[in-house]
Amino acid sequence: MSIQLQSQWVLRWVVPACASLLVCGLLLLALVWAAGRTDEVAAVRQRDLVTLTVSKLKAGLAHDQESATVWDDAVKNTASGNLEWVEANLGSWMHSYFGHDAALVLRTDLSPLYQFLADAEYAPAPDDLKRAYLPLAIRLQARLAAGDTEGTNDRVLSIGESDLRYVGFRPAIVSVKPIVSDSGDIEQVPGKERIHVAVRFLDGDLPPIIGSEYAFDALKFSAKQPRGRDLAFVPLRAKDGQVFGYFRWRPFQPGKQVLNNTAPALLLAFVALFSGTSLAGGAFWRRSERLATSRAELKHQASHDVLTGLANRAHFGEQLDLRLRRAQADEQHCLLFVDLDRFKAVNDTFGHPVGDELIGMAAARMRALLPEALIARIGGDEFTILLHAGDARNAEELSDNLVRRLKVPFEVGASHITIGASVGAAHAAGASDPAELMRQADIALYHAKAAGRNTYAIFGGHMDEVLRKRRTLEDDLRSALENGSQLEVFYQPVFAADEGNLCSLEALARWKHPLIGYISPEEFIPLAEEIGLINDIGTLVLEDACKTLAEFPEISIAINASALELAAPGYPLRVLTALAKWQISPCRLEIEMTESATTGDGGELERTISMLRKAGVQFAIDDFGTGYSSFSRVQKIEVDRIKIDKSFIDEMHRNDSKALVVAMIDMARAKGLKITAEGVETTEQQSVLKSLGWHSLQGFLLSRPMPRPAVVALMLKIRQESSDAIAVLPSS
Repeated sequence: MSIQLQSQWVLRWVVPACASLLVCGLLLLALVWAAGRTDEVAAVRQRDLVTLTVSKLKAGLAHDQESATVWDDAVKNTASGNLEWVEANLGSWMHSYFGHDAALVLRTDLSPLYQFLADAEYAPAPDDLKRAYLPLAIRLQARLAAGDTEGTNDRVLSIGESDLRYVGFRPAIVSVKPIVSDSGDIEQVPGKERIHVAVRFLDGDLPPIIGSEYAFDALKFSAKQPRGRDLAFVPLRAKDGQVFGYFRWRPFQPGKQVLNNTAPALLLAFVALFSGTSLAGGAFWRRSERLATSRAELKHQASHDVLTGLANRAHFGEQLDLRLRRAQADEQHCLLFVDLDRFKAVNDTFGHPVGDELIGMAAARMRALLPEALIARIGGDEFTILLHAGDARNAEELSDNLVRRLKVPFEVGASHITIGASVGAAHAAGASDPAELMRQADIALYHAKAAGRNTYAIFGGHMDEVLRKRRTLEDDLRSALENGSQLEVFYQPVFAADEGNLCSLEALARWKHPLIGYISPEEFIPLAEEIGLINDIGTLVLEDACKTLAEFPEISIAINASALELAAPGYPLRVLTALAKWQISPCRLEIEMTESATTGDGGELERTISMLRKAGVQFAIDDFGTGYSSFSRVQKIEVDRIKIDKSFIDEMHRNDSKALVVAMIDMARAKGLKITAEGVETTEQQSVLKSLGWHSLQGFLLSRPMPRPAVVALMLKIRQESSDAIAVLPSS
């Protein structure tokens, strides 16, 4: 071949080929580098997303628990051992609604009161389960006893402990939460709360669910560090910093996919290369878009209520603070507190799913009525609404509309449910203090509820005056106990039903205020319980009763004990010490407890009753029939007498009420209990009760409560009449 032909061949074929190879090689190198960088970025984002998801799972497990553990009904039903209720609300419901794999309720000694396992076939051994939750439960119980509230806020209502633990050979998230009162009306001894345990296994159906939701291929849990080059993984660390295990998956590698799909096309044409890289860029963009959307959704969930879509407590607080601080001097705002009435009855009657649907419907009505307002759900059935501008000026009309709109029955499935709402409103102008505005709205809501609910109240200065009077009354009660001049003990006689003679006395605390006069026990006894003075009042009554018993050895006396007194560890010693001081036989003292008191911490109550009954002290259930599970509690709590509440005596003229009273009598006789009727006010009631075989009667018809001097005079008169009757008897 000539030099010219060689040059043409080189110019025609070799140079273009080399140029093409060089261009393709450079493009291929650039593509390989870009693919590697793309895969690195994707891997980092995937690892971040998995880490965020695990953190969200731990927080979500505890949040799920609080939907049922921060609840008065939960405190009462776990304390009373109502396992049917516990199963429905703290066990199977947690699985069906939130997907929890196991749930337990622990007693105060951390032994299981109740246990639920979603998969009985692969259930862990009891010891394995105990080893997983016990350290967390012990740590939580110690924090509760110490009064630790670290970590609680507007979103986290109670302290808790959670960690990654092995249940046998199965990895799991384990969370423990205390079962506490949501209203604060139930007194609980710190460290003695029931504890709820929730378990979510990491090796069961959870990884596929996460993988499906976030597009992770073959996501699984691994106890050992994965070794495969084609696998990505994230270490899971327990609280102590130790690696607990790993989540591993086949990573999404957009760069590698692009390279594999477009490399052959480089040999054919630059257009195919361009098309391939464009496709890869599109795939990467779509993946990034999905990740960005997921992040936006997580951010929205963090600031909004999942059930209603409304703002949550934290977000509302931030917006309230921001708007009030930036408000102009003449700008009007109004804060509404809305509390749904009778909502817990809906949950108890129809179940939580219906209750959740009802909450959503109520929220929709509020949004429809106030489309421009900032509305938040801050609790189970509690909402806050921030009005401004024109809406704030019409707050009274809008509050009335809210009450009327929420009073309209809700159609949930085949049921028509009527609830209602109480609304408290407080106004603000210009820059204001958010905490003060919320305090005022809360006070207004309190007044709306006190007015009978299903109404609204606008905050005014007189409401602060009501609170001031209450605080004054608290101070006066403390002073009355300190100087001992205002509190006194009255006694109401109890008479035998058959013979009509006086058989015992009931000691009752009375408070004669120097300015107000006599204050009802229904007002000052709950106040004493709230401010911690009930034990002092109980001691005063006990001491006076023992003095009276010593003076009149022919009678017995009953005193009342509140749930707080019975729960106090030193109560039995206090009673026995007083009896020993006055040299009184314990069998002459009877302690009356309300039926609601028997639904508290059964272990402490039973220990108190057992200790005092062994010494000879008698026990009675007061107001029987008005509390929870009356007959079942009598089966569990050892008492000597039941006192049937006045409400049943008043209704005995009705056949159904009389039948219920007869059933109570039959039950008491079967248990060998004495029976006393309270509130006897007519001769007809006395006659009927006597015919039914009651042991004793008590009420205004027979005698009103009287001060101690009057009782002493009555007892001396009875003693004298008895002596005179014996003196006139003929000698044998």
